[in-house]
Amino acid sequence: MTYQIKTLNAISPAIYTQLGDRYNVSADAERPDAILVRSASMHETPLPESVLCIARAGAGTNNIPIDACSERGVCVFNTPGANANAVCEMVIAGLLLSCRNIVGGIEWARTLKGQGDAVEKAVEKGKGAFVGPELRGKTLGVIGLGAIGVLVANAAVALGMNVIGYDPMISVEHAWSLSRSVRRESSLDALFSESDFITVHVPLSDKTRGMIGSRALSLCRKGMRVMNFARGGLVDEDALIAALGDGRVSAYVTDFPSDRLIGMDGVIAIPHLGASTPESEENCAVMAAAQTRDFLESGIIRNSVNLPAVDVAPVSKPRLLCIHENIPNVLGSITSEVASFKLNISDLVNRSRGSMAVSVVDIDEVPQDARDALIARVEKIAGMKRARLLLP
Repeated sequence: MTYQIKTLNAISPAIYTQLGDRYNVSADAERPDAILVRSASMHETPLPESVLCIARAGAGTNNIPIDACSERGVCVFNTPGANANAVCEMVIAGLLLSCRNIVGGIEWARTLKGQGDAVEKAVEKGKGAFVGPELRGKTLGVIGLGAIGVLVANAAVALGMNVIGYDPMISVEHAWSLSRSVRRESSLDALFSESDFITVHVPLSDKTRGMIGSRALSLCRKGMRVMNFARGGLVDEDALIAALGDGRVSAYVTDFPSDRLIGMDGVIAIPHLGASTPESEENCAVMAAAQTRDFLESGIIRNSVNLPAVDVAPVSKPRLLCIHENIPNVLGSITSEVASFKLNISDLVNRSRGSMAVSVVDIDEVPQDARDALIARVEKIAGMKRARLLLP
């Protein structure tokens, strides 16, 4: 079988290290089995019935209609951690830019052009206007200790900062990676009140939208500095502008410029460069391609944002892959349909995540003349979103 992969953005050719001769990759694929996307918005684009999965070469999935995909049984992947180092480096740069007034100093230095030998004296006389504090000894609050947050926290420790972190959902893997010098804070209020700098690294959702708002900023130390390299909507702009005006916030560094913020005193607006490195783009592309391949060929699910993780071996015998609602009797109905064809189940895995579930049923043998009929019967089970038969 040959798989058709549609690209909605230019994707690094590194994907071909993961995709072999069985894959045709094109921006013009008419009946794609999978879609690879970076930043293109898919909310207004009809989703072909043929699509089985969408892989986002990046962490955020706001450009993908997740609920509609779940309703259709389409698996949506992202690539957490693939761009973590690139974003971490930008956050460290943001910390330095926010306190040393480097941008202002560079802009002022440009005004000295044409003064010849007088430049040196002008520099020595004017540099005092750009004095700023060092990072060492200051307290950094890190909200979100995922792949990026952990790297930022550890880097800040190496710079001599006192680091406190907040993440009630931290994974075991990330906890093991976190420096022992990072103090875990159980309250966001405490983190806001104790920090000289705050950096946020959480997804944008209804729960997190505007999380850095009037109340949070009212708890902060006067002159606090905020880094936002996650999503613009995490910060309430009205509250931020008010805090910049009264001095509660002395600097806001964001990778998500808006018309209101561009040119505002105290705001350093960067044009979404956090993951814009060739290394990051390649890492994301490779990870997205590998996840797509494993799902299409074997039903393996890693880093899905709408379906549970499914860790199974590559296909070695006929495998029934079912994506369905997480409701009673679906699994029993699947096994009953398999039994009605007098087929023997050799292995079975069922995983759930919220309202969705995935069942993987390995069968000793499925005669060719029974394959279409089996899928047709399984697809009629109440709550079934999609069913496929994968062959070795």
